[in-house]
Amino acid sequence: MPKSRNDRKKKAVYTPPPSAQKPKVSPRWLAPTMLTFGILGILWIAVYYVAGGSVPYMRDLGNWNLAVGFSGIIICIGLSTRWH
Repeated sequence: MPKSRNDRKKKAVYTPPPSAQKPKVSPRWLAPTMLTFGILGILWIAVYYVAGGSVPYMRDLGNWNLAVGFSGIIICIGLSTRWH
């Protein structure tokens, strides 16, 4: 005699383990550090274009000032990927 549909076993519903449900928290230093690097990078480039010839250490670096400014911005973007 064939089995009825009600007699078949039902599939168990998957429940993830409790350790996987904890929310991740960013370190307290992450957001201020990220913003500091981003703002300093933008300000470095702005000062270089506005008054780069008047500032002694910027005059010596020449076009490396762009590398310094963009490095700050890149560090900011890299830190932002770790922010939850």
